[in-house]
Amino acid sequence: MKKLAKVLIANRGEIAVRVARACRDAGIGSVAVYADPDRDAPHVRAADEAFALGGDTPATSYLDIGKILAAAEKSGADSVHPGYGFLSENAEFAQAVIDAGLTWIGPPPQAIRDLGDKVAARKIAQRSGAPLVPGTTDPVSGADEVVEFAREHGLPVAIKAAFGGGGRGLKVARTLAEIPELYESAVREAVGAFGRGECFVERYLDRPRHVETQCLADAYGNVVVVSTRDCSLQRRHQKLVEEAPAPYLTPGQDERLRAASKAIMREAGYRGAGTCEFIVGQDGAISFLEVNTRLQVEHPVTEEVAGVDLVREMFRIAEGEALGYDDPELRGHSFEFRINAEDPGRGFLPGPGTVTRWEPPSGPGVRLDSGVQAGSVIGPAWDSLLAKLIVTGATRQQALQRAARALGEFEVAGLATALTFHRAVITDPAFAPELNGEPGPFRVHTRWIETEFNNEIVPWSPDGDAAAEDADGGRQTVVVEVDGKRLEVTLPANLTPPGGLAGAAAPAGAPARRQRKSGPKAAASGNALTAPMQGTVIKVAVSEGQQVATGDLVLVLEAMKMEQPVNAHKDGTIANLAAQAGATLSSGASICEIVD
Repeated sequence: MKKLAKVLIANRGEIAVRVARACRDAGIGSVAVYADPDRDAPHVRAADEAFALGGDTPATSYLDIGKILAAAEKSGADSVHPGYGFLSENAEFAQAVIDAGLTWIGPPPQAIRDLGDKVAARKIAQRSGAPLVPGTTDPVSGADEVVEFAREHGLPVAIKAAFGGGGRGLKVARTLAEIPELYESAVREAVGAFGRGECFVERYLDRPRHVETQCLADAYGNVVVVSTRDCSLQRRHQKLVEEAPAPYLTPGQDERLRAASKAIMREAGYRGAGTCEFIVGQDGAISFLEVNTRLQVEHPVTEEVAGVDLVREMFRIAEGEALGYDDPELRGHSFEFRINAEDPGRGFLPGPGTVTRWEPPSGPGVRLDSGVQAGSVIGPAWDSLLAKLIVTGATRQQALQRAARALGEFEVAGLATALTFHRAVITDPAFAPELNGEPGPFRVHTRWIETEFNNEIVPWSPDGDAAAEDADGGRQTVVVEVDGKRLEVTLPANLTPPGGLAGAAAPAGAPARRQRKSGPKAAASGNALTAPMQGTVIKVAVSEGQQVATGDLVLVLEAMKMEQPVNAHKDGTIANLAAQAGATLSSGASICEIVD
């Protein structure tokens, strides 16, 4: 049994900080690697040592296997933990680590291949008796085959990257006409995120819940389900809020999820931490979705209710130890809120920028896994996840109450974040029936945000940007005392004399808090069509002089690993087309005009 001595963490951001902390807890050395923009990032300082990879994009840094292995050799690391994303589900990387004589802290390369190929994973699930919806047995040859499948099995259908996960390369077609464009988009996203564009198709259960099981498997055939989780609050098929254990499951559903997960893991010869994902239909039917052959973003909620450090368990399994326990007994309820750099008030558009203020909450039941700090620059080349707020209580109701308090305390400035959505959803009757005197269950599903959530969230405006202020110059909050009682008074900023109101008090060094009503510039005004966000043009669907109708695709922008289609806002003719594939556009930049 070989004990780990020094772990190289082949990742960045909050997950790299998380693994470094587990190393320190376990008395194991840690090595960080970093791209040029991450030279001063928190994960670099969290590790015992740090080595430069060079490069300023994922492809030239964290996705470069040669650079990662060279850093491991230079540092004297004896093992590699991949975190999640980047190379974490790359079987060639896992094999290269092993061939270099290092310990791979993850599943065997063959298990990654078998389960990473979603078509092969479906076959494993079939052999193990897991429940499945109809789907293709092999990757499809093109959009025409997707249309044929939809005609045979009905709409909607899901077009899914065969070698991906995490919502990348997943498109849901609800009409036959939109299949070609969605298939092309799925292939493009899959190539960009995973290096391979093969896609398969399956029948899509409408309005389903997303439920998963956190599994651990050792080298001796032992498999445990540490907890179930519900991850139904999603936008663009990517998770925003997760919780453990999954609420409102019947005992029969819980048992079937656990039994199917263990059977799949054993059939695949799995070892390490992994997650089996399922969808649960409106009628209670369960269907296998995929296996994520890595640590999940949402693993902390399982840790909180099970009392298990999943990263340290990965260390133990990699060292050859047996699990030594069965499914743990759970205690309490836990939520995770992904603090992403995106604007819920503008349809969750990604929003790169600089974090100018970062004041996280604390108190009972509050945990923060963060990869940023005040001053961090969040570039468009990286994932939008800044941090994860994890809140735990004795019951779901108590956890919701604590979450409302913690989200209210969280102060972030300098860029848009998902905090505004979290504050709204945490008391929404559809998600939090316990807080509204209802017995449950909740009514959310994987497309609830897009179809049923009443999004009245005000678009974010940059702090200190005078051009974004209202005509009255915005509003400023000052602190006064009246008869010994402290009060906050909000007034138009132009009514506040230089130096503040007489008698007003404010904490030393505290910036004035402003409340804004103005939102970002509209993507379309009159004839002009402008970029709704900063991003790279990955497809231009029109040409100069072309006739378009309202809603027609004009181009596709990509930022922070998300594609955003930009559609025509009116009927007319394309004129002054200023965008081309590969160009980088700033928010508000001119794309074209659509003239009558």
